[in-house]
Amino acid sequence: MLNYLAETTIRTKFGAYREVLFSDGQKDYIAMIQGDVEGAERVLCRIHSSCIYGHYFNSVECDCREQMEAAQQQIQSEGKGIIILLDQEGKGNGHLALMKSITFKRQGLKQAEAYEAAGYPPDARDFRPAAEMLRWLNVGSVRLLTDNPGKMGALTKYGIVVVDA
Repeated sequence: MLNYLAETTIRTKFGAYREVLFSDGQKDYIAMIQGDVEGAERVLCRIHSSCIYGHYFNSVECDCREQMEAAQQQIQSEGKGIIILLDQEGKGNGHLALMKSITFKRQGLKQAEAYEAAGYPPDARDFRPAAEMLRWLNVGSVRLLTDNPGKMGALTKYGIVVVDA
């Protein structure tokens, strides 16, 4: 169960966002909201996991930074949307798993396959916190900005209406 902690406004190169911080007592989760999403239908939504390589080290082996920027550009263009940041590095496996998977990825495996080759689940993320935040924000339905069809199924499982992905 997530608890609401605080909120503020943050200015980005893609406009101002309302930042809402939640916690489950162990991890923090962030919802970045642009525009009025309460009760809205077909709200653009990017569920984004933390990525040390992409966001801090500017790795060329990762497209997380580019995915985040593309989502922010699309939300800015529409004037409304949500970005949910989950503290789930390495698809929920942690940074060590990401480090160990690099060798396999460089051999040509896709990231999920590289995790498996390194002895980890292909995707260990939990999307329940994202669903809880969307319910707290009272969003009617979302259009996911993703290339991962598993996110749609996970949100639907937790009662979120996903109209497109």
